Amino acid sequence: MQKRAAFDSTQLMRRADELISAASNRYRITVQVANRAKRRRFEDFDSVDDPMMKPVMRAIIEMSDELTQPEIIGE
Repeated sequence: MQKRAAFDSTQLMRRADELISAASNRYRITVQVANRAKRRRFEDFDSVDDPMMKPVMRAIIEMSDELTQPEIIGE
């Protein structure tokens, strides 16, 4: 049986809380995270980037990075 890669659940929860706090509408940000996770799931289906990280976790991390570091979004 394979073990999942260790991740800091406290950090993930903090990032999710930051996203929800920064959003004007909790439902909308939840749908955006779900849509990004769904899109990434199909785009990176064969990716070996980090197969143990769930798409929702990756979407939360990416979106919180975009929130706190707007320079990574680009033009």
